[in-house]
Amino acid sequence: MDQPVLRGEGSVGAAGHADPVAAPTPASIAPARRTPWWAWALSPIALLPLIFIVLIALVLLFSGDLKLLFEPGFWSFNFYFNPLAPSQAVWAFPLYLVGTALTAGIALALATALSLALAISTTVYLPAWLGRSLGTLTNLLAGIPSVVYGIWGYVVLAPYFGLTLQPALRSYLGWIPFFGGPLSETASGTGVLLASLILTIMVVPLTTAIIRDSLVSVPHPLLEASFALGATRWETTRRVRLRVARSGVRGAVFLGFGRAIGESVAVAMVIGGQTQIPPSIYSGTSTVSAFLLYQQDSAFIYPALLHALVEFAVVLLLITLVFNYLAQRASGERGAVGPTSAAGI
Repeated sequence: MDQPVLRGEGSVGAAGHADPVAAPTPASIAPARRTPWWAWALSPIALLPLIFIVLIALVLLFSGDLKLLFEPGFWSFNFYFNPLAPSQAVWAFPLYLVGTALTAGIALALATALSLALAISTTVYLPAWLGRSLGTLTNLLAGIPSVVYGIWGYVVLAPYFGLTLQPALRSYLGWIPFFGGPLSETASGTGVLLASLILTIMVVPLTTAIIRDSLVSVPHPLLEASFALGATRWETTRRVRLRVARSGVRGAVFLGFGRAIGESVAVAMVIGGQTQIPPSIYSGTSTVSAFLLYQQDSAFIYPALLHALVEFAVVLLLITLVFNYLAQRASGERGAVGPTSAAGI
């Protein structure tokens, strides 16, 4: 009985001919292409972002006083600074951190909801030409300078908030915690609510663009399979598109939060500039970035204040880098749609 021929590496058939699937000889392998000189000359340009980050970090570390980060006065909830007695200064960093987290958190919640609605409507329900036009208009919002948002909020929105919107919200929603408070707090119009709204408008273009790209990148065979099973357009969007694109949505949320906590000019113009934990959504407060903007002129006169501002900037830089790193991890996790992600639907 003829034995079956085992076709492996370097095997031959019955007639002595080389098997077509045999491994190629070293001579048949194309030689590696030599890297051109200009590629080596231009390769350091790819390191420029890392070099800039390292330089910024070194300047901040050597310009300030790292011992402040370990002093109780830096983490106190009371602010006090007397130029005649700089050693008794109390910087109240947690107060500004609370204001930053509060305004950025409210803005991110609103921006995520708006971005999901915009991304889904422009990619699923609207015609392609109209979706592209609306996407372009949304991206144009990112090109408006932040000072323009601040002036618009202070001149146009603040009077309306103080005279109409905030008193109405207090009247109808005052029974909800954080929506009550004294009537006098609603009169100015500036505060947490207006700052959060301005931040929302500034964050929406970034989060919308990332979520929209994530929804568009979902493979069409998955969508066609969902429609073939009888799912509606909304069911396909909720159970297929959003589940496959959830890593992009998470990345958009982290990047949007990093964008919100770093904004200074527009927020400083509409947040009220008060060093306190806001008792209501209408109260004034301050953020880390806004405090840096407020005090930058005085910092060059008083060295103790300059050292404190540098340490504020160091902590803010670390927080921003952490959230950007989390955004990269969230976007890269299960980013490619393969058998694993398709089976999880």
